[in-house]
Amino acid sequence: FGSSHFGSSTSPVLCIIPQLVLFLTAMSTVAEQLNLINSKVLALQTDIDDTKANYDESLDTIWMLLASMLVFFMHSGFSLLEAGSVRFKNTQNILAKNLIVVTIGFLCWYLIGYPLAFGAVDEPGKVSGGTNFLMIGFWNAKSTFRFWLFQGAFCATGGTIVSGAMAERTKLKGFGTFTVLMTSIIYPLVVYWIWSGYGFLNYTDDSGKQVSVIGPPFMDFAGSGVVHMVGGIGAICGAIIVGPRKDRWSESHANAFDAHSVPFCVLGTFFLWFGWYGFNPGSTGALHDADTAHTAGLVAVNTTLSPCVAGLLVFFLRAKVVQPKCLDVGGFCNGILAGLVAVTAACANIKPWESVIIGLVGGSLYQAGSMLLRRLKVDDVVDAFPVHGINGLWAVLALGLFGNPDEGIGGNGVLYGGDQLGTQLIGSIIIILWTGLLSVGILLPLHKLGMLRLSDTFQENGADIMEHSPAKAYNDNPAVIQEWA
Repeated sequence: FGSSHFGSSTSPVLCIIPQLVLFLTAMSTVAEQLNLINSKVLALQTDIDDTKANYDESLDTIWMLLASMLVFFMHSGFSLLEAGSVRFKNTQNILAKNLIVVTIGFLCWYLIGYPLAFGAVDEPGKVSGGTNFLMIGFWNAKSTFRFWLFQGAFCATGGTIVSGAMAERTKLKGFGTFTVLMTSIIYPLVVYWIWSGYGFLNYTDDSGKQVSVIGPPFMDFAGSGVVHMVGGIGAICGAIIVGPRKDRWSESHANAFDAHSVPFCVLGTFFLWFGWYGFNPGSTGALHDADTAHTAGLVAVNTTLSPCVAGLLVFFLRAKVVQPKCLDVGGFCNGILAGLVAVTAACANIKPWESVIIGLVGGSLYQAGSMLLRRLKVDDVVDAFPVHGINGLWAVLALGLFGNPDEGIGGNGVLYGGDQLGTQLIGSIIIILWTGLLSVGILLPLHKLGMLRLSDTFQENGADIMEHSPAKAYNDNPAVIQEWA
């Protein structure tokens, strides 16, 4: 047990060092592995986020393209309805006008309509947009393509509404001129005021709150005011300025102006109703989350109930209360369309029972408006003004009455203590004045220049035989066909 024994012994600290080195080495390896795992997790999260974003974008695009196609399909409904409502001898002519509206309408939307409606500049004003002419800038935000298509289908609808009211006595060149200005100027500016997010009827103030120059922002979910009321006001202006069809109000020709194909009218109505499920639910603009999907479902339900009650009411009224006191299938069709227009503004902000009330009022207003036009001897061939104009106005005002703010679906109706009605009323007056004044300013000079109304000879013989090729056997006067062949 000498000192040499202790001198040769290993210090405990020195014994720990190798294990410490091994431990640190192991920890370093673990840290590297953790960093690698963390990097992989982050990469995986990025991939998941990218996949979700791509999925959301794809789902929204599919939804909006489907909705756009449904709205576009509505033009086949308008074509059938209007073709059935005119006489045989003007079938091709009214179909040509429907084709003109779609083709010219989309081109005008491409050239100038969309830029004025949604092309907000760097410092946007309250009246009009001014960018994205010819789709310049779309490549920087490719989702804009689907939005352009959906809104373009809406734009063409406004012109189609006018064509039906002025059918059978309007020149193509005059109607085409009006269509250009309707889809380039009249309609796009109304869109900007309400739907762009920058217009004076609906914009964001400095505090981030949606407002208008009147107070609360003007509300119109799917276009009762923006689309239908604009088209309806244009229709009544056109019908009055172009004048009634020759002998329209003559007692001896009372039955000569009946719709020549009720089946066409019914099929056209069903086509329009079907397309309305793109018009209204598609106005959600997206469908990649549960809340938006639920909104689309509510909108679809309201889009179903309102036309049901409106159509049945008109059918009953004409069968039992007012003339003709017979079962009027054409009236049934227009009642359905009136109910569709009446609920379009509020369909996302009301409960289903409220849509039933709105539809009942809409059907009543349509019937009253139709009778008033006859009393005033205004020749609106398809009752476009009662369906779209009067019910477009009612729809916008109904949104100021109905819709409970406490339900969490954006309602602000005065019946629940809301303050929406004033904005809806003043905004409607502005839209009516704008559309009416410009429509008169366009149509009246066209009429004075002889570019609007067909001659009595054209009307007697039918536009099909007079200016269309081939001269189809739609004319009910074989002698005229032989003479002009």
